[in-house]
Amino acid sequence: MNAPRWLTDTEQRAWRAHLALHKLLMHRLDRELQEFELSLNDYEILVNLSESPERRMRMSDLADATIQSRSRLSHQISRMEAKGLVVREDCRDDRRGTFAVLTEQGWETIQRVAPHHVASVREHFVDRLTDDQLDELDAAYTPIVEHLKKLR
Repeated sequence: MNAPRWLTDTEQRAWRAHLALHKLLMHRLDRELQEFELSLNDYEILVNLSESPERRMRMSDLADATIQSRSRLSHQISRMEAKGLVVREDCRDDRRGTFAVLTEQGWETIQRVAPHHVASVREHFVDRLTDDQLDELDAAYTPIVEHLKKLR
C-alpha cells in the first residue's frame, strides 16, 4: 500500500473552507425556506418539476437529478403529497414507472418562493464574489462535478 498523500497546508485550508462554506450556506438557505414551510430538498424537487415538460418527471429521473436514493425520494414525495405540492401518477407506457407531478398548489408555491430564494442565494453567495471569482469557481468545480457524475 502506498503512503498516504497528506494534504498540504494550502490544500487543507481550501478543503476546510469548502466544507464550511457548503455546510453554512446550505443551513442558511434551508433555514430561510422554512419560513415558507419548505426544506431545501422540497425546493429542489419543486424546481426540477417546474422546469420539466408538463411539470412531471419519472421518479427515477428525479432521484438522479436531486442525487437522492429512490427510497429517500419516495419518502420526500410522500411528505410533499401531504402538503398538496405534488402527486404521483402511474406511467402509461411503463407499468413499473411512476411520475412525480407538480400540482397547481406546487406551481403557485415555487412561483411565490423562488424570488425569495434567489435573493438569498445572491445575498449569501453570488454578491460576495466578483464576476471573475464566479468564473474561476465554475472552471474549478465543473471538472470535479463531471468526474463525480461518472462515478454514480
